[in-house]
Amino acid sequence: MWSTSAGLLFVLLNTVMRGLSLQLDPFQTQFLRYVFGLLVMLPFIVRGGLANYRPKNVTGQFVRGGVHTVGLCLWFTAVPHITLADTTAIGFTGPIFIMIGAVLLFKEPMRWERWVAALIGFAGVLIVVAPKLSGSGGYFNLVMLASSPVFAASFLITKALTRYERPAVIVVWQSISVTVFSLPLALLNWHTPGATQWATFLVCGILGSAGHYCLTRSFSIADISATQSVKFLDLVWASALGLLVFGDYPSRSTLIGGVVICASTIWIARRESRGAVRA
Repeated sequence: MWSTSAGLLFVLLNTVMRGLSLQLDPFQTQFLRYVFGLLVMLPFIVRGGLANYRPKNVTGQFVRGGVHTVGLCLWFTAVPHITLADTTAIGFTGPIFIMIGAVLLFKEPMRWERWVAALIGFAGVLIVVAPKLSGSGGYFNLVMLASSPVFAASFLITKALTRYERPAVIVVWQSISVTVFSLPLALLNWHTPGATQWATFLVCGILGSAGHYCLTRSFSIADISATQSVKFLDLVWASALGLLVFGDYPSRSTLIGGVVICASTIWIARRESRGAVRA
């Protein structure tokens, strides 16, 4: 449920962020998103006390933030130039990189059910996006693809940090580190946002902080590889959002693919819950 909630929040966030990246410089958009993420969390930091948000491994927090910043730079560079269908298809390569990394780095048991659920979910994504891929974007498709293994590395570092850091601490220091690393790039082509854009960045800060908190909670209580099949539900959220916000009715391929994705997610969730009961 934590992973599912994170996916829904990130779909909402990415929809808004893509619009902002078309209006402002992508690196400035990246910077302000994390600035407002930090501002949103400040009341919780003050209430809980600064000592409760002091990390046990500051270096690890900044390494994670640096890696995540590289992934964000690639993502924000590409997203204004390629279609949402292409972005969705390329983004779903991430779970494969994460699963491989979880096996190699954490020695997580990569049971056959997890591989099957991931492959079925990925097949569902292909059913949805394959008829819509335009092939446009050229070089930027490769840039977007390059962001997937970088984000996978960031999430694997997050999983390692959850062994001794609280999720709230990780989210706070992600915002701090990404803000610091993104500032120089943001200043290169700075344009002062309008009132509506400032308000939109505040919304992004809320969505992003909440999404990363849910994602980190999921990493702290389950194998990271076990959470990846749920990632494919993001396409269902995106289709529903398109219908509600833009009046885009899902095509037959979207409906068929959505059924496949939901089936794989429900199946692996039941298998994992039974395994937890047996354990």
